[in-house]
Amino acid sequence: MARREKRFIVYTEDMGLGQVKILMDRCTGVHYLYFSDGSAGGLTPLLDKDGKPVVAPESSEDADGE
Repeated sequence: MARREKRFIVYTEDMGLGQVKILMDRCTGVHYLYFSDGSAGGLTPLLDKDGKPVVAPESSEDADGE
């Protein structure tokens, strides 16, 4: 059976009280910001300085921060 590749690359950073994750969708290249603190959390597209979603270039290297 072929190994199915994960859809998201996840970069994690502990912030003391909470945790920040950047998720990159391998299919679309779009980056998302996720923050969690206890039982609360939120997810939003990561935006550049012009307010447009951050999209990885097609030649971006795979890295797994988790």
